[in-house]
Amino acid sequence: MTTPLTRFLSPKSIAFIGGHECEVAIGRTLALGFTGKIWAVHPKRETLGGIACVKSVEEIDGSPDAAFVAVKREPTIDIVRHLNKIQCGGAVIYASGFSETGDEGKELQRQLLEAGRYMPLMGPNCYGFVNARARAALWPDEHGLAPIERGVAIITQSGNIACNFTMTRRALPVAAVFAIGNQADVDIAQMLEALSQDERITAIGLHIEGLKDIPAFARAAEIARLSRKPVIALKTGRSEQGAKVAMSHTSSLAGADTLYDALFERHGIARMTSVTAFVETLKFLHHGGPLKDSRLVSMSCSGGEAALIADMAMSRKVRFPEFDGGTRPKVAATLNEYVSIDNPLDYHTFIWNQEDKLTATFSAVLAGGFDVAMLILDIPTNPAMKPDGWLTTARALRNAAEATKARTAMVASLPECMPLALADEMAASGVAPMMGLDDALSAFEAAAFIGRNWARGDRAPLLPVTAAQQGYLPTLTEHEAKQLLKSHGLSVPDGIVCPHGDAVKAAEKLGFPVTLKVSSAAIAHKTEAGGVALNLKDADEVRAAAERMSHLADDVIVERMVTGAVAELIIGLKSDPQFGLALVLGAGGILTELLKDSATLILPTSRPEIERALKSLKIWKLIEGFRNKSGDQEGVVKAIEAIAGFAETRRGLIEELDVNPLLVLPPGQGAVAVDALIRMRKGNS
Repeated sequence: MTTPLTRFLSPKSIAFIGGHECEVAIGRTLALGFTGKIWAVHPKRETLGGIACVKSVEEIDGSPDAAFVAVKREPTIDIVRHLNKIQCGGAVIYASGFSETGDEGKELQRQLLEAGRYMPLMGPNCYGFVNARARAALWPDEHGLAPIERGVAIITQSGNIACNFTMTRRALPVAAVFAIGNQADVDIAQMLEALSQDERITAIGLHIEGLKDIPAFARAAEIARLSRKPVIALKTGRSEQGAKVAMSHTSSLAGADTLYDALFERHGIARMTSVTAFVETLKFLHHGGPLKDSRLVSMSCSGGEAALIADMAMSRKVRFPEFDGGTRPKVAATLNEYVSIDNPLDYHTFIWNQEDKLTATFSAVLAGGFDVAMLILDIPTNPAMKPDGWLTTARALRNAAEATKARTAMVASLPECMPLALADEMAASGVAPMMGLDDALSAFEAAAFIGRNWARGDRAPLLPVTAAQQGYLPTLTEHEAKQLLKSHGLSVPDGIVCPHGDAVKAAEKLGFPVTLKVSSAAIAHKTEAGGVALNLKDADEVRAAAERMSHLADDVIVERMVTGAVAELIIGLKSDPQFGLALVLGAGGILTELLKDSATLILPTSRPEIERALKSLKIWKLIEGFRNKSGDQEGVVKAIEAIAGFAETRRGLIEELDVNPLLVLPPGQGAVAVDALIRMRKGNS
């Protein structure tokens, strides 16, 4: 499918403008077997990389599909202006010294974008790309890619990390690597959208330092998801050290990195935490795409390996289910009576170096209906060792995979114990050659995560672009916050705000027992300030509590006491300058900071997404049912929908909101917000 970037990223003609870097890039392009038109531009040299030079861009006799511009930053602008004039398909801007260097650089970047208006610009301050599928290298350095018809694509902002990915020796079929630098024009979102519609790209890996346009990225991610293009991300910046400390508990639960997790979860992007897991996951996705689920079976001739892989899986969302009643006897029939038929399977060494018997055992296991079958096998690569017996085992696995058509992986626990020639041979037979037990499990977990996301029937809500709002930003009193939320369908206790001297009269009007709280927008955390008294049963208790709080504020809130709660939740809203509004769900009350049991959703959201988030919480077990008690699940969902609906009507105005706790009552009785904090803009000051 053709996209606005297709011509640029898969060029049939290229202009190289500059000196040494262009000479290198021309050499790399010719080495890949590029057969299209090449222009070399240099004012003094006769040739670059064996290509005869023209003296200036004005002498280019055509309209290049792509250009690699490697000159100083000031002349770059005029060169881009002329390339735009001759309708070049896009340009890589190698020079640095733009927005990353301060005000002067920012002004030059503005001029650069103006000069290249309507023409895609990659960079500045970037290495460019190697598209091995298109046999083009707009790239000023070494790389390790070779021509390939089909494979994975990697997008990064870092030239050095991009180089590293091209140098992998892990049997990863890399079709293209893009180092896009400052993202002044072409950004990760545009690249993701373009590559997700290229049928020859099997999976996309993103190394993300930051995203400049979250709604645009979300739209591109949804295009990839609907195109069934698996995407994984290695996102840096997990530390919360720089997170803003705000008044509410919500802000401590929903830092920027948590919002990235929510974004990736929504659109089925698997997040990786290491470079090696990133590479191995891309490789596994290339060999068959996502998994329907995470039902694994492991085979090895070692009880130690079987126990090790079972232990390593415990902290992951993968499982080794028992063999079913039909598969167990078929596997047992291929082995002797000394072998216990378990998963993970230790098939022992009784059939070692016997290809037919190994093939029979592996075939019986692979036919068991698992989502992926793995054989743990480390091949001797030491020249002093003979690998013949191990190679026999590998051939048997290949035979079984070809016979059963089951999703299969051969996993070396140590990367150096997977010879590349054998890895290529196994890959050609449809067996994924995986290196490292931990990274292989990461890959299977990620593939299952993507597969489950794709299987959902609900469409991911798209993020609106919200303009920043100005104006006075007060904190509402608790009573004001509750009444506002009540008007949007949230249940709150009956309550009266009054001077502390009238507290008894208010309590008698409501009926005992009651709660008494200080009423002040200046006191965000009333419990810590001594401004809360619960379950007051008579006038004397109310009078005493009111007197104790009289020094905190003039007014108090008297509310009917809510009893019989099964669990306490926190429901919060947080405004982020990039993501907009985020909805936080978690364990509430005194457990909020202690457990940090929470899930974050980006608004707008949907009921299925809310339900999945709730079920991910540890505290949800109490609400589903525990020790003969359960909560009103529908009431919880409706309460959250009420808060989300309120947020949508105030988008751009809400800074943060806490409903903590939301008391979950028994089935049929709903959920009640007994405390609320809202900071919301009221208009210009």
